[in-house]
Amino acid sequence: MNLAHLLIQNAAISAVCFIVLWLIGIRLKDVTFVDAWWGLGMVVLAAASFVGSGGGPTPHKLALLGLCAAWGLRLGGHLLLRWRHEGPDRRYRSMLGHAETVRGWSFAKASLLFVFATQAPLQFIVALPAQLGQGAPSPAPLGPLAWAGVALALIGLGFETLGDAQLARFKADPDSRGKVLDTGLWRYTRHPNYFGDACLWWGLYLIAAETPYGIWALPGPILLTWTLMKWSGAPTIEGRMHKTRPGYDAYVARTSGFVPMPPKRAA
Repeated sequence: MNLAHLLIQNAAISAVCFIVLWLIGIRLKDVTFVDAWWGLGMVVLAAASFVGSGGGPTPHKLALLGLCAAWGLRLGGHLLLRWRHEGPDRRYRSMLGHAETVRGWSFAKASLLFVFATQAPLQFIVALPAQLGQGAPSPAPLGPLAWAGVALALIGLGFETLGDAQLARFKADPDSRGKVLDTGLWRYTRHPNYFGDACLWWGLYLIAAETPYGIWALPGPILLTWTLMKWSGAPTIEGRMHKTRPGYDAYVARTSGFVPMPPKRAA
């Protein structure tokens, strides 16, 4: 299968999956579970690329699929459990409720346009390293760039996993109500989970960059990093935290916003 056919196949698979999830969301009147599909859907795209590219398993294909699967299955499982434990996400309820009351849209229309039709192309673009890196299988062993990518991806996976675990433990403690998590990895960055996310996908890009088509996957990690730092990641969380956590302003003043750094001394 050539590269164009592979990408068309993956786009069709992604579209079908998002349509099915949209129908489920209509039935549940809740779309929070789509957050879990962010990771799980990328595993599907990576697996479809692994099979559809032909040529059998190669070191680069195995590295891309294995690391993407480890990341996506962990993140997807974590977010599914959080959804089942905490219920509907207030962000989605507010956004869709506004569309229904102000615009007069149905839940089906609002969720399709604001959630599923938005996330589908974003997911496809971010997952480009796991797709293009397998588009032209190379039997060559992993080179220095790819090994650097493996190391960076593993660091990112560990960083994100530990950050999520520390946050879950903090939220489960009744004494944490109204407080700010500023210990562990959260002492060095306000978003260790997002930083780990970005590291993993930049690592996958480095692996893909050693393959014939993978170098063109650069929009994927760039879009992901921008999204986490400037759009739907940090800004949405920090806006709420400033309003609900009295000590959050001081935390922001001393703690790096993304890349882990030693805390600043109080003025």
